[in-house]
Amino acid sequence: MELVLTLVSPDAATATLAADRARSALAGAGVAVKAPQPLGGGAFDLPMLGERAAVEAVVATELDGLPVDTCVQAAAGRKKRLLIADMDSTIINVECLDELADFAGLKAEISAITERAMRGELAFEGALRERVGMLKGLATTALQQAYDERVRLNPGARTMVRTMAENGARCALVSGGFTFFTSRVAEAAGFHLNRANTLIEEGGALTGRVGDPILGKEAKLASLQELAAELGIPLSATLAVGDGANDLAMIEASGLGVAYRAKPIVAAQAHAKVDHADLTALLYFQGYRAAEFVRD
Repeated sequence: MELVLTLVSPDAATATLAADRARSALAGAGVAVKAPQPLGGGAFDLPMLGERAAVEAVVATELDGLPVDTCVQAAAGRKKRLLIADMDSTIINVECLDELADFAGLKAEISAITERAMRGELAFEGALRERVGMLKGLATTALQQAYDERVRLNPGARTMVRTMAENGARCALVSGGFTFFTSRVAEAAGFHLNRANTLIEEGGALTGRVGDPILGKEAKLASLQELAAELGIPLSATLAVGDGANDLAMIEASGLGVAYRAKPIVAAQAHAKVDHADLTALLYFQGYRAAEFVRD
């Protein structure tokens, strides 16, 4: 079948080296591969005829140890019409709940639970309720303080979202975190809509409770399916990106599921992973050239 291998690196020289090595190795394995096509920045496309699993195996072996991110996919239908993105540690640099815990003097305890939940070692809903319960009595002013002082968009996030939006894609921020943060992050990054959990407040303090129903793994998958249906598009025309176990269902169901700086359980099962480049890698994976990016 007609495939394309996309290689992205934060270093242009490394990307060039990787593209040349990949082409040589694939040709040596009998794959009909064309010359690398530069996309700008540190990114290349290599069109070819072959079988995806075989191509991925050759590329993984040949490029092992190089700081380069790769994606092998069908050449047709690369540009996606729906983006579903996780927020914490994906679109932004932190886990908001862990940062709130810091203001309560509980960051070590709560972040340890977060890590286990994101690795899939704990049920998400129970872990969320436990952590929120530990924050009972925390002044609600800590939410704005955490946002102002700790939350930053990850490199490439705004460019990724704005470029897809300008090209007609619907962009949704769907998080197991909290609406206080998703509403602000969605506006900053350019998402069309956001969904998350609601912290219950009373008298200027957190009650230690979160509104029902809990938005977790199943709700993220449901959002992907619902929004795709609203747009009248197949799941093959969707892109999902995340880092934790509660993102895995939507990543597996989407047309292109990307693990960004992800936990091992997610990285092992995603269609592609981004460990080195920034979030604009997701644009390169879709065939966008750097000259087409919408930047500030």
